[in-house]
Amino acid sequence: MDIISQLQEQVNTIALVALNTFGTLQRDAPPVRLSPNYPEPPANPTDEAINIAEQPKTMSTALVQAAKKFDALVAALPLEGGEEAQLKRIAELQAENEAVGLDLQKQLEAAEQELKQVQELFCQASDNCLNMKKPD
Repeated sequence: MDIISQLQEQVNTIALVALNTFGTLQRDAPPVRLSPNYPEPPANPTDEAINIAEQPKTMSTALVQAAKKFDALVAALPLEGGEEAQLKRIAELQAENEAVGLDLQKQLEAAEQELKQVQELFCQASDNCLNMKKPD
């Protein structure tokens, strides 16, 4: 997997961890009284014994680790001589892509011609088989 794909995958991982972290914090947050005029809110009943104090630590650790991995991937990106060198490299890659595209187009045309020839030969062979008489 190339480095750009790894970066995209890591961004997705960071987004997933952040989404899960925020969702869990929202879900498990204790009720808060909005005003002294309102009654005390009921406690959240839970079936499982959830250690609410440990979850934010675990999730924040996962988020920090994902961010560090992302930073390491960014640091591993090749930095070649600035913008001018990058534009030159892009032009080279585009020219290479154009040459490969032309080559593939020629191969496709040759394959289509070969397919037509095979189809014609198949039609001739099947016509010859149909025109043959069975021996008496």
